[in-house]
Amino acid sequence: MTEDLKRQAGEYAAQFVRDGQIVGLGSGSTARYVTLCLARRLREGSLRGILAIPTSNETAALAEREGIPLTTLEEHPVVDITLDGADEIDPHLNVIKGLGGFLLREKIVAFATRLEIIVADGSKWVPRLGTRSPVPVEVVRFGWQNTLRALERTGAIPTLRRRNGQPYLTDEGHLIVDCLYQGGIEDPAALHNTLNNIPGVVENGLFLGMVHRAVIASAEGVRVVERA
Repeated sequence: MTEDLKRQAGEYAAQFVRDGQIVGLGSGSTARYVTLCLARRLREGSLRGILAIPTSNETAALAEREGIPLTTLEEHPVVDITLDGADEIDPHLNVIKGLGGFLLREKIVAFATRLEIIVADGSKWVPRLGTRSPVPVEVVRFGWQNTLRALERTGAIPTLRRRNGQPYLTDEGHLIVDCLYQGGIEDPAALHNTLNNIPGVVENGLFLGMVHRAVIASAEGVRVVERA
């Protein structure tokens, strides 16, 4: 059921892309459906002339296999539209991202984007950030134990992310510490600044004031929420 909702949200959101646009391609399971739908539209001829900027090596490989032309931020520093997933979305369209491990590139692309659209199933909608997801924090490997202790002092329960028993490495070669805030996050903006002021922290998964629109699929259908 959840997988079908992800597909519905992704295919609905893909219809917002227009001919000739520079498109940011998000990463993760829901964003994958966006990429597949855009590739199908290109093959059918209902979409023409787009260039895509992927937010991960994984998305880049998928887009290349599907025949989507790629470009870079160096060649196109302004992105017309980005479609990406999220781990949590609050009523202000602030989101948590990064459980897929691609938060740094996703935030760089989002910062360069005119229209940032989040695509998700209804389970990602929360009244308060941090209620169902930790905040992923990307950190450099040097001195990461000290960085983890500093993250703990923010009130987090920090856990170094691992895959197959080994520390998970991002596309940029960094580590990720998942920071759980029991009871949710009271002041996301203050926490965002606190996290990024810790030496060793590269970026965190709080995307605040960056999302313009959310496409959310649930059993009741697909709804579009605009930021006020």
